[in-house]
Amino acid sequence: MMEKLVSIRGAITVKENSLLEIKNATKQLISELFNQNKIDKSQITNIIFTVTDDLDLLNPATVAREEFKLGNVPMLCVQEMKLKKGLPLCIRILMQAYSSDLQMKHVYLGEAANLRPDLSFEI
Repeated sequence: MMEKLVSIRGAITVKENSLLEIKNATKQLISELFNQNKIDKSQITNIIFTVTDDLDLLNPATVAREEFKLGNVPMLCVQEMKLKKGLPLCIRILMQAYSSDLQMKHVYLGEAANLRPDLSFEI
């Protein structure tokens, strides 16, 4: 079957604004996206991360480059739009990759499962 470009969404929350929390959460989120969707890093075309304004100690793109060896993948990290009742301490991701499986599983972990209960699952 021919591969097509797919978009995969996900999000995770952290307990606090710390280097370790941001690093571990980013690793968990990316690992779950890879595992749930059988994505190999060679299939990824780009990644966009957003973080809430209360996370300012580490860029998730840095974690992706260093921990998953994604140095050749174009990545962007921007601040999430601030909403009065928005979810705090949240990292979101939009990953685009080529895949022959067009039924992508979006991954929402921790408190982020409340963002899209229709797409969330428990691990």
